[in-house]
Amino acid sequence: MESKSNGQKTSLVGIPEPTVRRMPQYLNLIREIHRNGEPNISAPVIGRILRIDATQVVKDLACTGISGKPRVGYVVEELLFALEAFLGYHRQHEAFLVGAGFLGSSLIQYQGFRDAGVNIVAAFDNDPSKIGKEIAGIKVYSMNKFSDLVQRLHIPIGIITTPAEVAQSVAEQMVVWGIRAIWNFAPVALRLPDNIILQDTHFYANLAVIVNKLEQSEPQAKKGSKK
Repeated sequence: MESKSNGQKTSLVGIPEPTVRRMPQYLNLIREIHRNGEPNISAPVIGRILRIDATQVVKDLACTGISGKPRVGYVVEELLFALEAFLGYHRQHEAFLVGAGFLGSSLIQYQGFRDAGVNIVAAFDNDPSKIGKEIAGIKVYSMNKFSDLVQRLHIPIGIITTPAEVAQSVAEQMVVWGIRAIWNFAPVALRLPDNIILQDTHFYANLAVIVNKLEQSEPQAKKGSKK
């Protein structure tokens, strides 16, 4: 994958994953700054808002092929374009979703995916009560149709929102049928070939972190309330 900025190409190959993960944070902030009509923004200001060291901000943003100017910072409009190009938001990547339950339906209806360059074009399920229906204009097909459609349409991305007990078998089928990248929302660790791009999003893990930090902060909060 390559992105273009000011006529230059920036490859994602060799860029540290933590840097790539911070890019959407930068993009969300710069979009807000752009909406507010601010023409420029500096690395220290970005770092202060996002709680990232300013030196790290400069290193991260340099990966987009753009750099700030002394005493001026970054031109907001140029930085916005560079970040969107880096993340591939100027291209639409089509995806199939398997598991048209509550979570799957919510993802289909979420407009933010399309804004981020991911377009869910079809959903699949084994539940007869769901097959044939539409969710936000996206039709739900039987899993029997997956193989034919993914090969005819050359779909690169598969999204899994199935129960944990069937997620592994669904992922394996996706790989056999030509899916090259899988976004897994099922609460299970998938075992897939190394050449498959796999991204796990486990809500339970994120919730556990929140609860743990909340419990750790409670003694301090109670101590402060006694003063």
